[in-house]
Amino acid sequence: MDHEKVNILLVDDQPAKLLAYEVILKELGENLVIASSGREALEVLLKTEIAVILVDVCMPELDGFELAAMIREHPRFQKTAMIFISAIQVSDIDRLRGYEMGAVDYVPVPVVPEVLRAKIKVFAELYRKTRELERLNQELEDRVRARTAELENSTAKLRESEQRRSMAIAAGKMGSWDWDWISGDWMWDEGQYRIFGVGPESFEVNPPNVQALLHPDDVDQLRKAIAEFNKGTRAYETEFRIVRPDGEVRWCVGTAAATVDDSSRVVRVSGVTVDITERKRAEERQNLLAREVDHRAKNALALAQSIVRLTRADEVKAYVNAVEGRINALARVHTILSLSSWQGAELSKLIDEELAPYSLGGQIVLAGPEVQLLPATAQTLALALHELFTNSAKYGALSTRSGRLTIGWQVEDQLLTLSWEESGGPLVMTPKSRGFGTRSLLASVESQLGGQAQFDWRAEGLLCRLKVPLTRKTATTAPGKFDAPSSAELQRVSG
Repeated sequence: MDHEKVNILLVDDQPAKLLAYEVILKELGENLVIASSGREALEVLLKTEIAVILVDVCMPELDGFELAAMIREHPRFQKTAMIFISAIQVSDIDRLRGYEMGAVDYVPVPVVPEVLRAKIKVFAELYRKTRELERLNQELEDRVRARTAELENSTAKLRESEQRRSMAIAAGKMGSWDWDWISGDWMWDEGQYRIFGVGPESFEVNPPNVQALLHPDDVDQLRKAIAEFNKGTRAYETEFRIVRPDGEVRWCVGTAAATVDDSSRVVRVSGVTVDITERKRAEERQNLLAREVDHRAKNALALAQSIVRLTRADEVKAYVNAVEGRINALARVHTILSLSSWQGAELSKLIDEELAPYSLGGQIVLAGPEVQLLPATAQTLALALHELFTNSAKYGALSTRSGRLTIGWQVEDQLLTLSWEESGGPLVMTPKSRGFGTRSLLASVESQLGGQAQFDWRAEGLLCRLKVPLTRKTATTAPGKFDAPSSAELQRVSG
């Protein structure tokens, strides 16, 4: 007898065993699907309807028990038949564990072809019969629904009621109303009262009372709608605001449709009101976020442009390394700020990020309390720290194993003081001119943050002290935003 083929999934990490199962089960005439690992089996299950799973208990990475547990956790596969194959002696405890994981049977190795085929055939037929029963149930449900629909449409009154019910699902976000154009009577459902923040026991629905709840700037919308219906319009939609008795302003969208008599005269207007306040607020937040992202992107590009334009090097490779290092430092602090939704960054985290590329052992000592930095401050200090670490690794204390670096910071009266002290490295001489790193550090700290940057080129090692206000808000930069120092600012402090 012809029947619809079902899919049987064979899971084993040994190709020879998979081939043997295929040969044994080929006589069943079903679709055999192969998976050589537990993870591959999971991928197959997500893409294919499987009737029976034949799985080896002992597999690397993900064994049969673990695979069964993961399969059973998915609602789609809680009833899928699984048969375990075990090449080792299976104890009663192992069998119980397998049944707990969802196995329906065990097959020992060596496999007896007739037994394996019989077991697979039973569960394949069971799957086929179950699907057939589900199809019959679905057909029955479809017939019941069709018959129910016929009964629901038997009278015009029932149809009208169902239309109002389908348009106005309350839950506080939607309401329906009906206005008898001839008698002037109004009908509001529960959702309509909830949206307007009033109750049927204390609020009489009539044009003056409804108008009193509309935002003054949107009252003309009601008048316009009435005028449109008098001109022959049959449907109208508009957005408007309401002011609830407690003073809360809500945004709504209203849709109205007119019913006319044989002479095309309006006799009734019915409508739906939907509370869209959350959508409006989400749109405002999205617009604000878009403007914020645009601002930050422009600032980042401006800073990158300054880095590229003002970086100096004697050869191309050195120039590329310098530019990449500075841009990567900017990228790292952006990642930290993104993880905090641009609320700020910990100073210690910035230092750890800049330390990451170096294997320094015990050469560095850090000392200071937890300090939360505003985004603009974090970006500036991240670039400053990058320049200090880079210069120290090339020419200073971190360029030799004997060198030592102490980074300490403290906060007093919302003023952050960070000290960078090198010792034990090569002999230090005061540079004749300032490079891009020093100039950008000075420009950012002093011009952008209103702080101070002091350098003492001692023979035993550089001593740098940065003083940065933690709460300063410049006239040109909003809190949480960062403006890159301009070329002019860099040149002003270049000395």
